[in-house]
Amino acid sequence: MTLTPTTSLNEANAVLRSRLDQAGLPDSHHEARLLLCFCCALETIDLIRSPERALGTHATWLSDCLARRLSGEPITRIIGSRGFWTLDLLVEPNVLDPRADSEVLIEAMLEAFSARRMDALKIVDLGTGSGALLCAALAEFPNATGLGLDRSIEACQSAIKNLARNGLDQRGRIQQADWASLSGTFDIIVSNPPYIPSQEIPNLDRAVRDFDPLAALDGGADGLEPYRQIAPLAATCLAPHGRLILEFGATQANDVSAILQQYGIEPLKTYKDLGGHNRAIVGRLAAEGVG
Repeated sequence: MTLTPTTSLNEANAVLRSRLDQAGLPDSHHEARLLLCFCCALETIDLIRSPERALGTHATWLSDCLARRLSGEPITRIIGSRGFWTLDLLVEPNVLDPRADSEVLIEAMLEAFSARRMDALKIVDLGTGSGALLCAALAEFPNATGLGLDRSIEACQSAIKNLARNGLDQRGRIQQADWASLSGTFDIIVSNPPYIPSQEIPNLDRAVRDFDPLAALDGGADGLEPYRQIAPLAATCLAPHGRLILEFGATQANDVSAILQQYGIEPLKTYKDLGGHNRAIVGRLAAEGVG
C-alpha cells in the first residue's frame, strides 16, 4: 500500500509496521509510532483519539522518512532526538549518536560519588560529542560544574544545544579543543573515546559505520590510542580523591587497565553494559591508595 494524503493514521501505522517487519528491523510497532508522530507532528495519544485522520500533506514526508529507515539510517537520526539517561538529547549529523550502553558510565559515576552528590564537583568530558555524558552528569550532581572538550565544531555546537535544551547551560560549558590542552584539576574525568581498531571499521553495522563520524569511532591500529593519551592527562589533572571513568570495547578491559597502571592510575572496578559485556572502568591515582 502506498502512503497518500487520504491514507488514515491507522492505515499508515499498519503500513509502516509491515514494511519495517519485512525489512527485519526490530521493534517495528514502536518505530512506526515514532515515525508517524514525528512526521505528522502528533503525540502518541493522537493516534488513539483520531485513528481515521488522514495524513494529508504529511504523506510525502512520511514516505521519505520510511525510505530512509529502510535504507539503514537509524531512527534517532531521522527524528533528530534520543532519550539518554533521564534526558532528551538532539541527535545531529556529524556527531556520535549516544547509545544506552554508555549510561553505565553515569551509573559508575553515581556509585563512586554516592557520598558527594551535593558537592561542588568539577567534571570534564573528553571528546564530549553530543554532550550526553556531561549533561547526564550535571543533571545528577546539582552543584557540579562541567567542561566538555571536542575537536569537532559540529560536536561542540550540538553539545551546547543539548546543555541548553536540558537547562544545564549555566553549569556546563563547551570548548573546541584537543584533549592535550586540558589543564587544571577535576574531580571527575569521564570519556567515551573512539576505541574501534581501524581495520574493524569496515565491518561495523551499517547504522554505525555509515552514520557516525569516523573520528568518533577510530581508536587507531589497536583501538587503544585514545587511552594512551587520556591516562597521562588524568595522572596530572585528577583532583585528590578524583575518579577517571572510561568506556571501552567489550574485549579491552585488561589492555585499558594496563595502560592506566602504566601512568599511575589504579583501576578500581569495571562495569558491564546492558548486554553483559565489560564496558566501563573507574580508576584513581595510585598514590591515593598508599597508606
